[in-house]
Amino acid sequence: MKIRVVKTASKAKAVQVVSYEDNKRIIIKHIGSAHNEEELNEFKVLAREWIKDFSGQLSLFPDDDPNRFFHINYCSFIGVYHNFFYEMMNSMQDEIGFGELPAILKALVTIRIFEPASKLRSLELLEQYFGIKHLRKNYYKIAPQCLMLKQTIETKDINFAKEDYSFDYNVLFYDVTTLYFESFTEDDLRKNGFSKDNKSEQPQILVALMVTKEGFPIASEVFSGNTFEGHTIIPVVTDFIRKNKVKAFTVVADAAMISNENIKQLTDNKINYIVGARLGNISQELIETINKSIIRQDGKYIRITTDLGYLVCSYSSVRYRKDKYEMEKQIEKAKQVVKNPSKHKKLKFTQSKGQKIELNLKLIDKTTKLLGIKGYYTNLEETKVSNQTIIERYHELYRIEQAFRISKHDLQTRPVFHFKEEPIKLHILICFMALVVSKHIELKTGVSIKKFVTESKKITDGRLLNHITNKEILIKGKPSPKMMEYLRDLGLPH
Repeated sequence: MKIRVVKTASKAKAVQVVSYEDNKRIIIKHIGSAHNEEELNEFKVLAREWIKDFSGQLSLFPDDDPNRFFHINYCSFIGVYHNFFYEMMNSMQDEIGFGELPAILKALVTIRIFEPASKLRSLELLEQYFGIKHLRKNYYKIAPQCLMLKQTIETKDINFAKEDYSFDYNVLFYDVTTLYFESFTEDDLRKNGFSKDNKSEQPQILVALMVTKEGFPIASEVFSGNTFEGHTIIPVVTDFIRKNKVKAFTVVADAAMISNENIKQLTDNKINYIVGARLGNISQELIETINKSIIRQDGKYIRITTDLGYLVCSYSSVRYRKDKYEMEKQIEKAKQVVKNPSKHKKLKFTQSKGQKIELNLKLIDKTTKLLGIKGYYTNLEETKVSNQTIIERYHELYRIEQAFRISKHDLQTRPVFHFKEEPIKLHILICFMALVVSKHIELKTGVSIKKFVTESKKITDGRLLNHITNKEILIKGKPSPKMMEYLRDLGLPH
């Protein structure tokens, strides 16, 4: 096949693709009629590209880029791709250590960050936004294999944290949350229980998470929905220590994780701990000790030896005013109940005495003595870790709360639409990987993952269909100055 240029009756130059058979010229494709030299060159480029596509014939002009020139009148807009975001996510997952994982798993992590949806809808969105096609049957085929990679994924994640965030196992933050299902049917894993999402009528699962002092996710685990959260910390922490051969370790957790049995097991396993104390549940004797010992000034601490370890208590004038306001408000409500017992439910500062409802003066006295005071249990000696550091470490638990917020709101981990245990656990694994990438972005750029994705979505590749060659032309978008700044923060090449 050759390119033929012939003058027309209108004095234009027609560009044709022709072939010769038995000394006969056959016009295969009419490319277009040029009225000037610029149009003529464009049509010649298009003709060469058409020949290459039609016949597999190599171009005699390999340096010519068919996407460089195109006649807008011969093209139509067919949509956009977000290839910039996809390539950026691939680079970031490679950096973290996820590069050798199955492509479909990494793709599902990317779309979870870009636009969370069900797995089947996610496969559709991957094709819609990135032109990446994964068959539904392939997902179900590879799902068991992906789930078996959980330990590999967490190991790669930990290695990245060591390298990029100087993670040394010194301290980890632990907490759990609940994820509900759009269903009312229970099974071995999906159980009704105490819901942190106020969805007590719907079955749920319990998800445990551990993060570094920066809030970077390290490990996760799934429990049945009716599991008491205090029963999760020991198996998760001890399993983590065993898998990673950790020697020195301190876990920070909230008050729900404290119990005599948990403290015993943590101590037996030589695990250091910092956990919140529910001072309202301690003995009257211990309350009196705190009341007499503590200096009610900001920045003052006391340390008392108890059966659960050292009890570190601090006083805050801000906390005092808040606690006092809440107590007085509740006492006032209690007084109204005492006056009109039939019209009100039993409240915190009331008690029943026979048929009579009266103020609980002992509880009021107890609460008064603890105003402005917060407690923390630890087994760390004061010679090694100061009381102030203990308190500072505990208050860094907000980082794991941030991780849960990202997971639930930005990544839409809930509600869970799967029904079988294997797909449920794979869903949690995908969300964990997405959380790892998202938190890395937030830590490096200083912006929320929501803002980052919003800025990324502005960078699109225009898709045009060339009706002469019937080939799609991709016009790549240019990153904004703000995105270029993010790329520099992330250490990614443009």
